[in-house]
Formats: sequence, structure tokens, C-alpha cells
Amino acid sequence: MRILLVEDERKVASFIARSLRENAYAVDVAETGEKGLELARENPYDLILLDIRLPGLSGIEVCRKLRQEEVETPIMMLTARNQVGQRVEGLDAGADDYLSKPFALAELQARVRALIRRGFSKSGAKLSFADLELDRHRRRVTRRSEPIPLTTKEFALLEFLLLRAPEAVTRSEIVEHVWDCHFDSETNLVEVYINRLRQKIDHNRPAKLIHTIRGVGYRLGLPE
Repeated sequence: MRILLVEDERKVASFIARSLRENAYAVDVAETGEKGLELARENPYDLILLDIRLPGLSGIEVCRKLRQEEVETPIMMLTARNQVGQRVEGLDAGADDYLSKPFALAELQARVRALIRRGFSKSGAKLSFADLELDRHRRRVTRRSEPIPLTTKEFALLEFLLLRAPEAVTRSEIVEHVWDCHFDSETNLVEVYINRLRQKIDHNRPAKLIHTIRGVGYRLGLPE
């Protein structure tokens, strides 16, 4: 899952981003409202964390513009404590939640999980294809009811393949959804993780579900 953090205080941004990455989220960081708006328009995020007080375009203006453009990504505003008027304005602009600074990381993580769960309603908390099932709430994968342990990136990759199954996805689409914008596109990490998934999902099973589409990318589905 991928999160956009728009925060101009570098130490705060680094602190929040590190905490989220340690919990398996890919995180893009923007230091201005203009950059945050640009990234939110270009990339499909599961959640946007948006500081209200930003240089140039404010967080409230960014939120309002995104909602006017029908971007439905859940948005959580980061506000100064006791600024009730700002919180109300942010919610009126289309934010889904707010968190007052300073905050405990445990509360941030809980709020993030809650907002992302709300976003699951469009595609469902459980994803499945044939005898493969992925539970996004419990972060559990099974095939024929047999548990399959996955690393955080393997889980994120399989989740994306299932969301698009049985359509093919390109390598660049995988990078956009599973890794953040600092990903080195010259590495072969995508291929490495696809091979790891194959070993865990398809090895010693008669029906192979993960396929390479030459010149396109990969797809999860039954053999054609």
C-alpha cells in the first residue's frame, strides 16, 4: 500500500515516513502543497497525509482541489493542537479525518489503518482468484486453505496482481503501486519479487497462477 505524506518540516516528515515504512507502507514525501497536488494527481495512493500549514498552497487548498477533481483517496489532515477552526475547515474541504500535533505514533498507525480499511470497500477486504485468497485486514494469504507466509513487499505485490486479475500489469505499474517514487527503476527487484512469489504461490501446484506476458509485464490468472 502506498501513502503520500505532504509535510514541510523535514524532521517531522522523516519521522513519520520512517514509522510508516517500518509498517510495510511505501511512502512518497512532498514538502509543498504544489508538489503534493502534483503527486496526488499522478499516482494512485491508498491514503494522503496532509499538513494544513504548508508554504504556498495550503493543505486545505490541496484537499479542496483534489475533491473538486474527484480524487477519492482518503485524506487525513495534520493540524496544530487547539486549532478547531482549521480542523473544521479541513473536514469541510473534504478531508476524512484529522490528527493533532504532537501525536503518538501508535495513534497515527491506528488512524492510518482505519482510513485504509474504509478504502477497501471499493474492492473488498478479501481478494481471491481460483483457490488463492488474500485477507487484507489480517494480512494473510492462503491457497487451498493452506497458509502462505509472505514478506511485506511480496504481500503488496500479490495484492496488486489480485486487484487487477486476470488482466496483465506492466512493470512500471507494479513499481508505482508497490514501491515509492525513490525506487531505482534500473534494478531487477520486480523480477526478483515475482520469482519469489512464484516459488511460494505456484511451486508444486498443478495450476500456475503467475504468468509473464512477454513485452507487457505480468498477470495473475489461469493459464491461457
